[in-house]
Amino acid sequence: MTHAHHPVRVAVVGAGKIADAHLKALRAREDQATVVAVVDLDADRAAAFASRWNVPAAYEDLAEMLAAERLDLVVVCTPPAAHHDAVVACLDAGVWVWCEKPPTVSVAEYDAIAAHERDGGPYVSYVFQHRFGSAARALREQIRTGALGTPLVGVCHTLWYRDDAYYDVPWRGTWESEGGGPAMGHGIHQMDLMLSLLGDWTEVRAAAGTLARDVDTEDVSMAIVRFASGAMVSMINSVLSPRETSYLRFDFTEATVELSHLYGYDNSHWTWTPAPHRADDGPSALGAPTDDLASSHTAQLGNLLAALREGRRPEASGEDGRRTLAFIAALYESAATGRPVTPADLTPDNPYYHAMNGPAATAPSSDADKEHASA
Repeated sequence: MTHAHHPVRVAVVGAGKIADAHLKALRAREDQATVVAVVDLDADRAAAFASRWNVPAAYEDLAEMLAAERLDLVVVCTPPAAHHDAVVACLDAGVWVWCEKPPTVSVAEYDAIAAHERDGGPYVSYVFQHRFGSAARALREQIRTGALGTPLVGVCHTLWYRDDAYYDVPWRGTWESEGGGPAMGHGIHQMDLMLSLLGDWTEVRAAAGTLARDVDTEDVSMAIVRFASGAMVSMINSVLSPRETSYLRFDFTEATVELSHLYGYDNSHWTWTPAPHRADDGPSALGAPTDDLASSHTAQLGNLLAALREGRRPEASGEDGRRTLAFIAALYESAATGRPVTPADLTPDNPYYHAMNGPAATAPSSDADKEHASA
């Protein structure tokens, strides 16, 4: 556990574009955290990142960096397929981890990582920053207390646009490197927010297609989800939608709550609308928040740093982080098989537990491979 008066010593693994977002968050918390090192397989990129952000040390080897630096927290910003090994190396070195989404490329990898955590830390938390804005926190408390009545109907749409050039980056659009398409790399944010609010899901029925992009994965998926509460939700994840929007809607017996934004929100992006029998109630009477904390890496980082100092498991970690990844695996399985999938189906003998494209992950890819496999 870090002393309350000493800033947490932080290193960043992966010096790509998303690492800049993390540095902005860390600099916003510089009274609590100090970035002391960066590591990237590309030494020039690591050095350029260190120069740009005035980070004291740059490395091209993670093990070397872990041995050389006294660290409390490592932020993992590598492509998804590299998450598992980087996170495990840090946990085994006794260092907490904050890892970018998606957590891993399979549920199996997620569960394997969990075996390297220890009671009291180190723990790994995953980047699901939309949970941490004040409006989402207020709604979560309203759901917990039943203030808005029973959750009944929901909408969870990630309608984004990524052109062909976006997929020129080699690791994008592949099952092996990215773990999936927009369900894994884009809609995961909105789906995590929906799941973190409505709780355990019990069944998903899904469809997916590759309609316009030259990728191995899907470029659009749709799903119907049942929750333990009885609520039903429709979901869309798309990278084919020129007018981009992220839209969530929650219909309760007492009100409708909506969120319409793109890549982040504050209170102005939310509306609380009363049911007809409560037409005289305004947003404040329905429990809309008065404090206004935007969803952001900075907001989640504050929560994580508090957990680190207290030696407790942070949010978006453990079973709380696993729920969303397991749901995506079920979505892919349902889309591929045409059958409804439940959480109980995602056992180690299920190929979708081991890869988001299930049996296709290990299927022979050519006639020669087939002959070899049958020899």
